[in-house]
Amino acid sequence: MAYAPGVTPAKWAGVWAERVRDVPLRLVQAPAAEIVPLLRDGGADAGLVRLPADREGLHVIPLYVETTVVVVQKDHAVAAVDEVELADLADEDVFEPLDDVLSWDVRPGEPAFTRPEDTAGAVELVATGAGVLLVPQSLARLHHRRDLTYRPVTDAPQSQIGLAWPEAETSDLMEELIGIVRGRTPNSSRGRAPQQPAREKPAQKRPAPKGRRQPRRRS
Repeated sequence: MAYAPGVTPAKWAGVWAERVRDVPLRLVQAPAAEIVPLLRDGGADAGLVRLPADREGLHVIPLYVETTVVVVQKDHAVAAVDEVELADLADEDVFEPLDDVLSWDVRPGEPAFTRPEDTAGAVELVATGAGVLLVPQSLARLHHRRDLTYRPVTDAPQSQIGLAWPEAETSDLMEELIGIVRGRTPNSSRGRAPQQPAREKPAQKRPAPKGRRQPRRRS
């Protein structure tokens, strides 16, 4: 299963290892933009993708939405508050890395002097004081530095994570994976059905022999 940077599939992989012990689940991290092509080329059986994504030929299940944050130096004015709005960043130089995963109608602030090749490079530039960066919180954690901090941006676009797999893939193993990421229990009817023990037929009462009185029940 491929997954985008910032996504943490370890919990689901652990559940898989408990339930499907005979088939190991191999995790492969790939750039967010490369996971859908990887699925179409057969390089992965399933992928944790950032939405929106091109769904042609794929099934996609939305899983959760991430909080968007602004990454700043620890002595930046933003660090003094609990959260900000986009209007608060109007005078800031905002970096837009080439691998930006957020969809903007109008980008906030002013364009920074350069477009870094990736988010990691943008974080390095934020550390120099050259600007700020808006990313999903998971990416801010992934590229954490001691000299930086981040705060939620309440009205910014958000990134959504989904499970994607090829439409032709309809195996029991895929159903099991879908059940795991959706939080189904092992006994769910949508996963691989566990074998139920045969039920014993209730014992039938033998009729009393003819000519004998039934014992009287005490009240």
